[in-house]
Formats: sequence, C-alpha cells, structure tokens
Amino acid sequence: MRTFSWLTPERMPRPMLRLLPPPRKLSYGLALLPASWPGRAFSRLLDRYFLQALPAGSLDFLEKRRLSVRVDDLGFSWAITAEGGKLRTLPPDVEAEATIRGKMLDLLLLASHLEDADTLFFQRRLTMTGDTALGLQVRNLLDQWPMERLSPALQILLNRLTRLALAAKAARP
Repeated sequence: MRTFSWLTPERMPRPMLRLLPPPRKLSYGLALLPASWPGRAFSRLLDRYFLQALPAGSLDFLEKRRLSVRVDDLGFSWAITAEGGKLRTLPPDVEAEATIRGKMLDLLLLASHLEDADTLFFQRRLTMTGDTALGLQVRNLLDQWPMERLSPALQILLNRLTRLALAAKAARP
C-alpha cells in the first residue's frame, strides 16, 4: 500500500505550499455563501465534536449571553449563545456582549492547542473587546478543554490543518 506521507505539511514541497491561497483571497469566494452559514457550521461542529468532551454544565456561564467570534482575514463573523447546554447561532446583526477576533491561523492555533491562549492574546494576535469577564470565561473553557477526548481522526485533522496553514504562511514571499 502506498502512503502519502509527503502530504504532511513538513514534507510538502515549498512550491506546492505557495499555491495555497492566503485566507484573505479565500474570503472573496466565501462571501458568496449566505451570511448565516459560518455561524451555523461552527455551532454544529462544536456541538457534535467538541462539547461532548466537556463536563456537564461547562456552558452555564454562556446561558442568555452573546459572544461574537470574528475571523478578520476570512471576513466571517457570528454570534453564539448557550441554551440548554447546547450552542445556538444568533443572527449576524445581534449585538454581542463580548467579541473575540483574530486571523484564521491564530484561531486554528488556539483550537488545536498548538499555541497557548495567553501567548496569542498577549501578542495581540487575538483580541477581546466588550465584556472581558465573559471573554475570559470562554478562554478558560478553551484551556480546560480536553483535546485527548476528541476522536483521534479529528485530532489529526485539526493538527494537520493548522500545521498546513503555518507551513503555507511560511512559504509565501
């Protein structure tokens, strides 16, 4: 059986990595999607794969509260709230109490635990505005989130996607 080990980000040829478009160029095509799509996809992904790894009651602090996530280089923004221990996406025009924003790569680094949340915030690669207490609770939840409770396939996918984005960024002039 033939393996595709060269497809790991570290082994991909540099010219091939340069062909991957930066996130800001992807934003043009993604802008054609309905405005509610990113938030719905994000909340479904979290509900299905990530939140099952958390202890019951972990989202109580988010009940009836509104948190906005902005991915600056993709032009995505959505607001979420918790209802009954599940995440629910709010319409894009709802004003959030707190906003966490950053570039796609930095948010991937945070989600994959390849970079510490404190480092990303202190270096101002991720920013938090509005109700900082709510934002800090979300950050603490991410720090406590047990990565090892994800399925191995999802761990590998998230890790490789993040490392691929890092390698592609490094390969661009």
